Amino acid sequence: MRAFTVTMPSGERYWTVIDEALEVVGDADAFLFHVRFGRDGSELTTKAHAGGIALFLRWCGQTGRSWHEGIEHLGLFITWLRYAGPGEADPGDAMGQVLAGPGASAVRGARRVNAVLAAVRGMAAHAVAAGRAPAHLVPLVYEVADGRDLPDEARGEEGRMFLRLRARHRLREEERPVDRATDAEIAALVGACLSARDRLIVLLMARAGLRRGEVCGLRRCDVHLMPGSRALGCEVAGAHLHVVRRANPNGAWAKSRRQRAVPLDFVVVQAFDAYDSERLAVPGAASSDFVLVRLFREPAGVPMPPGAVNDLVTAAVRRAGLARQVTPHQLRHAFGSNVADAGGAVDEIAELMGHRSLGSTKVYLHPDPGRLREAVRRVPSPRLTGGKP
Repeated sequence: MRAFTVTMPSGERYWTVIDEALEVVGDADAFLFHVRFGRDGSELTTKAHAGGIALFLRWCGQTGRSWHEGIEHLGLFITWLRYAGPGEADPGDAMGQVLAGPGASAVRGARRVNAVLAAVRGMAAHAVAAGRAPAHLVPLVYEVADGRDLPDEARGEEGRMFLRLRARHRLREEERPVDRATDAEIAALVGACLSARDRLIVLLMARAGLRRGEVCGLRRCDVHLMPGSRALGCEVAGAHLHVVRRANPNGAWAKSRRQRAVPLDFVVVQAFDAYDSERLAVPGAASSDFVLVRLFREPAGVPMPPGAVNDLVTAAVRRAGLARQVTPHQLRHAFGSNVADAGGAVDEIAELMGHRSLGSTKVYLHPDPGRLREAVRRVPSPRLTGGKP
């Protein structure tokens, strides 16, 4: 079992699962197709789900179970997923042997295991809804819960009680500060870039919080750098750009379905100005509607693919002599963390980052030591509050 990419006649792609005979696994494919085109999910989402489902179906096959029976034994699958690495013997070949389990070193973390389980639950629920699997599978992966454990703000109008599905199987994930690029690393990367275009790419992630797919999907009509944009039919004041979800020939994709406007500071505006001058010197780039295009190799003017962002960041890390590899997503995390450290509210961070759920924003709310010390200093002393010294 393995994940496999499918290209539709329209050029849009999604990921599915194929078996050892290179045949598509029907139930998995139906779910993944629905995620991509029924829910308007991204290609990368189906890629992640397909990888998790392939692991589950591989385990089911090795243990002699259908995937329906595998749902009934998810506890055993979780143990295998956590402790059986690629080099382990197949469970089907290890009958009568004690496999690795609690007490051994885990080969997959709780975050990865939970992501796999979410994909498996989604496939099971979709198969039941489509009449492709028995209904008793849903209570095995979900339990019905009410909203009493939620804050009042999350209960909707007038705090009314409601029922919701809660995953039965979920590992506790360790809370830790987000892995972000430091300000010193960002400055070093900007200094190590060989072109104005590359500097702009780094700054769009580090000072505007864009994902690499959002960076490569920018069109020239999305960028408004003037103090006012009403002449363009835009009511947003100040320099900003719009992140718009659309199909792009370079495979770039905005993860969020909802369009958002991201304000730009003077550093990013200056980077845009420098890049415009660089781009104007390349005749083949003038006609492209994409902001970021190939300038230094033929064919000039072709939009940059998201993978090129990883390549240029890796090269800049090497030239800068950084002690670790910095990734595009760590640059984005730096923006979210800096907004939080500057006192940004959680709803402000969520809007700037394009988060659908505030749960995705909580990772940025770990204050740095300087903010903690300042919070203590703001607490009035007993003398100031009228108490006895």
